[in-house]
Amino acid sequence: MSASATSASAAPSISFSELVRVFARIGCLSFGGPAGQIALMHRELVDERQWVDEGSFLRALNLCHLLPGPEAQQLATWIGWRMHGMAGGLIGGLLFVVPGALVMLALSILYALAAHVALIAAIFLGVKAAVLAIVVQAVLRVAGRALKGTFQRVLALLSFIALFLLDAPFPLVVGVAALLGIIVTRTRPDWLKLHVAPAASGISAREPSIAGTIGTILGWGAVWWAPMLAILLLLGPHHVLWHIGLFFSKLAVVTFGGAYAVLAYMAQQAVDSMGWVSAKEMADGLGLAETTPGPLIMVTQFIGFLAGWRSPEPFSPMTMGILGAALTTWVTFVPCFLWVFAFAPWMTKLERMSWLQGALAAITAGVVGVIANLSVWFALHVLFRTLDPVAVGPMQLLWPDVTSFDWRAALIAAVAALLVFRFKRGMIVTLGIAAGLGVGLSLI
Repeated sequence: MSASATSASAAPSISFSELVRVFARIGCLSFGGPAGQIALMHRELVDERQWVDEGSFLRALNLCHLLPGPEAQQLATWIGWRMHGMAGGLIGGLLFVVPGALVMLALSILYALAAHVALIAAIFLGVKAAVLAIVVQAVLRVAGRALKGTFQRVLALLSFIALFLLDAPFPLVVGVAALLGIIVTRTRPDWLKLHVAPAASGISAREPSIAGTIGTILGWGAVWWAPMLAILLLLGPHHVLWHIGLFFSKLAVVTFGGAYAVLAYMAQQAVDSMGWVSAKEMADGLGLAETTPGPLIMVTQFIGFLAGWRSPEPFSPMTMGILGAALTTWVTFVPCFLWVFAFAPWMTKLERMSWLQGALAAITAGVVGVIANLSVWFALHVLFRTLDPVAVGPMQLLWPDVTSFDWRAALIAAVAALLVFRFKRGMIVTLGIAAGLGVGLSLI
């Protein structure tokens, strides 16, 4: 895993201290989800400092879309790698994650200690109602970017039906979408409107090697699983930390299409299968993640904290919560370094694989249906206090009890939608106003 084996010689000469300073600034200001984070990096690193040229930035972003995990963090890792090899990549990726992780840990502790206090509950009423508008906005943004033809629109609809009505597992939906994308690429490529990169689009002067890639994968795989081995030896395979690490490690492999795409699967498992959090707490956690810098997938840390907090043996609840949060963050983000350091040197070859581009285009289309499923799931759990599962043939429906309708959440969600869509307000402003409305309406 030597830095010299992966550094790109075309990068401009930037001091390591300046790299640290700039990425620390980006990490503390990276609000607004992946779109806002990528725009911030583009302004700081392409427009203002010209550390990366426009073409290289966009090609790297395309590579990051091919990899599981948060693409904005992977892009920061790649830019750091381009500047100063593996050490620079670590700085870029870590500083993108650590500020938000520390804030999220503090908010998780506050939530566990004070979630039932009336004022805190009122604030979260507003925040989670506002999240509805934000998730719907994400559906529309991704749909506008991803759905370029009839095939992709049909695929998005089928993905939604498979998840919402048939309760299909998320990895199966992603896998089928990828397979269909490969088939369509070979038989009807015009359906996906692919734009494969030309042969001359390179950024690295060094030819990648299979041996170097295998070494990187093995080395970072060992780093990824080292805490899991320690847990297995010290606490055994039945301890909650082992289950937390195993679940979020698997999640790190299937997180294509951004955090919104995998949240429905995460919620399904964490709420229904594992029982770590309730549906209400899942919505609260997403609201917290929306208010912090860094990747939205940081909501996993919130779930890991509460899972540890509620099964503390042999430690105290606080110690176990912090261990659960730390382990979740580790197994969520360490794989991102593995993907980037292993595959960044192969960027030009990956860009020219039409079958891989076709699989990605189909996965992205399927992700629209996945996010739509998430938005409906959140709407039902936020607007109604009681939901009853109903089986209709092969379909599994969540049927709301109309008498449990929460008019306050509906009103706040409507105001948030106006702020987001009509008045184009930012996420922090929208969440702040919604939290204030939550407090005000709770006094009525």
